[in-house]
Amino acid sequence: MFELKTKFNDLSQNKELLNISLFSIATCISLLGTSAYNFAISLYVLKITESGLSFASTLVLGVLSIIIVTPFTGVLADKLNKKRISITIGILNSFLLIFLYLLVNSSYNLTLLMIYISTFLLNFFNTIYSICIEAAKPNLVHDNKLISINSIDTIINSSSSILGPMIGGIMFAILDIKYFILINGASFIISALFEMFMDFELNYTEKGAKKEKLNFYSDVKEGVIYLKKQSNIYNIMIILATLNFFIGFSINVPMPYIINNVLQLSSNVFGIIQSTFSVGMILGAIMIKKIIKKYSKTQIIKSSNILLSSCMIGIGFSVVLFTKFYCETFLLIYFVVIMILAGLAISFIDIPIFYFIQQTIPDEFRGRVLSIGLSIAKIFLPIALIISGILINYIPSYLLSITGGALLCIFALLYIKNK
Repeated sequence: MFELKTKFNDLSQNKELLNISLFSIATCISLLGTSAYNFAISLYVLKITESGLSFASTLVLGVLSIIIVTPFTGVLADKLNKKRISITIGILNSFLLIFLYLLVNSSYNLTLLMIYISTFLLNFFNTIYSICIEAAKPNLVHDNKLISINSIDTIINSSSSILGPMIGGIMFAILDIKYFILINGASFIISALFEMFMDFELNYTEKGAKKEKLNFYSDVKEGVIYLKKQSNIYNIMIILATLNFFIGFSINVPMPYIINNVLQLSSNVFGIIQSTFSVGMILGAIMIKKIIKKYSKTQIIKSSNILLSSCMIGIGFSVVLFTKFYCETFLLIYFVVIMILAGLAISFIDIPIFYFIQQTIPDEFRGRVLSIGLSIAKIFLPIALIISGILINYIPSYLLSITGGALLCIFALLYIKNK
């Protein structure tokens, strides 16, 4: 009996290890390909139009598709088979890009309209995929490996944001854009093939459970009602929304303005500073497993918010340093340290929060609650960007970073401690 139990545990562990390996490879191929493609296609738009507005429009279409589809993606993840959804999305992405390649390879030229439509659809499909995979993680591994798979996901996401533009830039320089489209289409097929061998029900106790018919309105409403009843989850979504707001208000708008317009550092320096944020997130993802064993999730989230608020204040304080003395190397090191710490703080907030959500919400509601909560949280980012963008024309940019950092610190000390 004991021998049988040992063999069963070994088999389960082997399946879990296989799931983690296949998930890592599939996610890496998909995210790296998407990041490289988005960067290369944006460069292509800039090249053929020489218009910053057209370049920005490509980025806006990606964000717009995410905002439109996110509230409804959770319904698909909860009601349909997650494995089939993930594989289908990979195939749809592949077919879309291969079809685009065939159009361009024939007598047609790659027009702005083709790029806008394909960019919108790719981001539309990838939003469905990301929510589905996020909801499926607790079924792919056992509870003791959930932090590990979340950390791996963060590392791959952050690495893709660094390597994707580098690969996209190199490929854009050496390849015709149509061949790059074909290669990216093939990458989605490869990713889908790896997902075919993943066990999406390894840690799912209700195997074979029948799914109800889809009714988007009532299903989304049901998810909202569940979210309102779960005060702990509701409070977490408030933390995410607040975090998104202050990142947009105190970092995304003021920091580039301070670096480029106030301190007038070179574009190369600005590029290095931006990339170190992802480095911080990778370090945080590596460290979080040990930290979460020593401290409670509330302590980690509260302390990380305070650390992030200190980084925001530090961004504003750089202007004060500039008035005393100017040294580009010193300012580069100063901002690199700040951005690494900011990335570290974001990892320490995101991973425990998603770990808690994945553990707490039952499978039948997880997709909807994630999609609804993330939709609410994401809405606050563009609001913050607009407010900060308007205010920066009337008040000194460093005050936005310092004020936002101070308010986030107060929020962390009062709200997170009590909730």
